[in-house]
Amino acid sequence: MYIGLISDTHGVFSDGFRSFLEPVDVIWHAGDFGGGLSFADSIAAFKPLVGVAGNCDGQDIRREYPMHQYLEVQGLKVLMTHIGGSPGHYDLRAQALIDQYKPDVFICGHSHILKVMQDHRCNCLYINPGAAGIQGWHVVRTALRFKIEAGEVKDMEVFELPRR
Repeated sequence: MYIGLISDTHGVFSDGFRSFLEPVDVIWHAGDFGGGLSFADSIAAFKPLVGVAGNCDGQDIRREYPMHQYLEVQGLKVLMTHIGGSPGHYDLRAQALIDQYKPDVFICGHSHILKVMQDHRCNCLYINPGAAGIQGWHVVRTALRFKIEAGEVKDMEVFELPRR
């Protein structure tokens, strides 16, 4: 399965991101869609969409997308939520979810900081795709794409665009 991963779009899904994500099978969105349900639906019309609601999302998004998603893909256990913190500094709710699900991959957004690292303490791959939108303090907008095959994350690529 070929996955595109974005977060913190805040109502912006630029052509550059569409081009980068064109070859993927599905887009995972780690919250803060912005722009309401019609915006999320426009992404879903482009590619199948799996997502979680973020702290800036309204009730329309929250009715459609849960606060966390647990997925099993090609033998890999994946947990996604919006507010997660980072290895060694997880948000309390995120840590409780990690303890409950024991994922192989933990995905979150919220910080607008792209970070991919192995968390040896929780024995999982930590992934935050940064922010694809223009709202926030970040200088570079980012997205990821990668493959999940036979229980492994492979061929991860980063896409960057200037914020403005």
